[in-house]
Amino acid sequence: SAGEIVCWALALQRPTIATTSFGTNAAVMLHLVSEHAPAVPTVWVDTGYNLRDTYIVAQRLIDQLDLDVRVYSPTMTSERRNALMGGIPTVEDQERHTEFTRQVKLEPFGRALAELQPEVWLTGIRREETDFRQGLDVVSLDGRGIIKVAPLFHWSEDDVQDYMERYTLPTARHYFDPTKVHDGRECGLHTAA
Repeated sequence: SAGEIVCWALALQRPTIATTSFGTNAAVMLHLVSEHAPAVPTVWVDTGYNLRDTYIVAQRLIDQLDLDVRVYSPTMTSERRNALMGGIPTVEDQERHTEFTRQVKLEPFGRALAELQPEVWLTGIRREETDFRQGLDVVSLDGRGIIKVAPLFHWSEDDVQDYMERYTLPTARHYFDPTKVHDGRECGLHTAA
């Protein structure tokens, strides 16, 4: 079960983090962490481009689940970046979008990794979400040498919805990741080396 996978990861007795985007249905993984690994720091890279709904649901989950959330934000505000870059670059403008992704997602996550120095990473990724994830498994080795553990890896969308309903977990119905832009794209955290 997903809970047993989390417990297995903890039994490795290595520095561990969990991650969240506080996106749609992120509450499932957060609930598992709160149930089995409440002392594990949960890293949230807040890009500064989240919608109001995301921030409200994020705070509800932090309070409800008593999570140890560590927020990492870009060094430049979204307003300043928008002024200098002309807004969020489209994915078609590959060079600018790559730099945008580095600034708002990869650099803050790099700071989290440098500070927390995890050897194990609990993540809520699922196989069916993107083509890239099809090549991963429940346990995989990240390009940075971190053991990535995905307890929900083989879950379907129906499995996720059933869990959300069973535990009456809130969801951010209005969620936008400016580094993905479209469903089925990676945000960069799982593909970066």
